[in-house]
Amino acid sequence: MPQKLRTPLMAIALVAAAALGGSALAGAAQQSSSSSSSQGSNQTQSSDPQGRPPGGPAGANGGHVGKNGQRETLLTGDTAAKVKAAALAKVSGTLERVETDADHGSPYEAHVRKADGTELEVLVNKDFQVTAVNTLTR
Repeated sequence: MPQKLRTPLMAIALVAAAALGGSALAGAAQQSSSSSSSQGSNQTQSSDPQGRPPGGPAGANGGHVGKNGQRETLLTGDTAAKVKAAALAKVSGTLERVETDADHGSPYEAHVRKADGTELEVLVNKDFQVTAVNTLTR
């Protein structure tokens, strides 16, 4: 290929690659920064009917790994519905997710965001009764 034609084609290829990479990064940043807003008391909005998080550190398999090495897993079905109901009966806000608990010895926990932005962790026992409400600090 003649040098006269090669240089403009390489420049176009570099610009296209940079644009594609930039749009991929922008899309990833936009997805990870999206959040729910609460609009009143006792909201039950979430990213999913089962209370799954929209992505981020919890990912598709649940929450963080506790100090004991156990990974929290997302709840589904009837258990998720009962934990969600117990948590929202105790505190008003937007349900973020429901999952197993790896840190406090409780079988379940619900993450709730109050209207003022405060994040709560609501611990629920095997009988679906709230045993504690912790304010999370980030």
